[in-house]
Amino acid sequence: MMSTVANEEKKFIRKTAGYEVKPHPQSDRLYHLELDRQVIRDFFAKIKAEDISVQHLEYTPYARRIVAYYLLQLAGEDLQDVLRGIIQDRESGGFTIGLRDESLDTDDYVIFSTALSHIVGTPNFDAMTGKYYARFTVAHTDNSDSYLRQAYRRFTLHTDGTFVDEPTDWLLMMKMKEENAKGGESRLLHLDDWAELEKFSTHPLANYKFTYKAPSSKNVGQEIERTTFFKVNDKPCICFIDQFAYPETIDQAKYLKELSDSMENDKSVIELELPVGDLVMLNNLFWLHGRAAFEVNPDLDRELLRQRGCFASI
Repeated sequence: MMSTVANEEKKFIRKTAGYEVKPHPQSDRLYHLELDRQVIRDFFAKIKAEDISVQHLEYTPYARRIVAYYLLQLAGEDLQDVLRGIIQDRESGGFTIGLRDESLDTDDYVIFSTALSHIVGTPNFDAMTGKYYARFTVAHTDNSDSYLRQAYRRFTLHTDGTFVDEPTDWLLMMKMKEENAKGGESRLLHLDDWAELEKFSTHPLANYKFTYKAPSSKNVGQEIERTTFFKVNDKPCICFIDQFAYPETIDQAKYLKELSDSMENDKSVIELELPVGDLVMLNNLFWLHGRAAFEVNPDLDRELLRQRGCFASI
């Protein structure tokens, strides 16, 4: 369902020589950015000329900032202000962008997403993979210890970073590969579009510090205490995932279940279709995300890339 922000209020819409910012066709809150095709070609030509590989980005942290610089040089340095502005704008907080079929190489996808994430901020270390990003597959069978890879059930709405002690201001998800897939759309909900936000954000348990513990696959051994709601710029924000919260009483468990059920059934949830080679970047403080169930197919194969981190301080 489309959200309720009028297009005339979308202040980031513009067209330059290097890129265009458009209203998103599936959401009045999101934007869609299109880079000029020549910018994309020149970016990867520069990467090739400089012999920058994914391994080089993994081993050499400053190289991640360099690829961001190369993209800004080609697209226009004002792109940095636009991307940071959209992600931090409460009325929006998200955009999609892709490579327009200029490359089908998943290494290029890693490099491109790295440039974008380092324009907006700094990715956190992803303990699940031991890198600044994670790649994972969703297939017909799964023996993992969370719902992340389980294809045939709904992955309920949540925010990232609930079980780590560092800020998780934003989230980037890029579709790397998809074959024999029907369903599995990204489900998104902007906090301000949730009909029962006030009910749950003013509840006596809204500021209770719940304990969060991650399963072993996340490679995070610590326990974290998090309030479900908090304020930034005097606006409510949320930190929640149903799988890893450990309530201490029945009343606490009922609050979390009712909160999750309310969001899942809200009419403002968007089911976002994301092509291979495209990514979505969201403000993790007031956007919740999840995934619709896939239709059963023994040959299902989807691969996603994830980065998440904090806003730039400079």
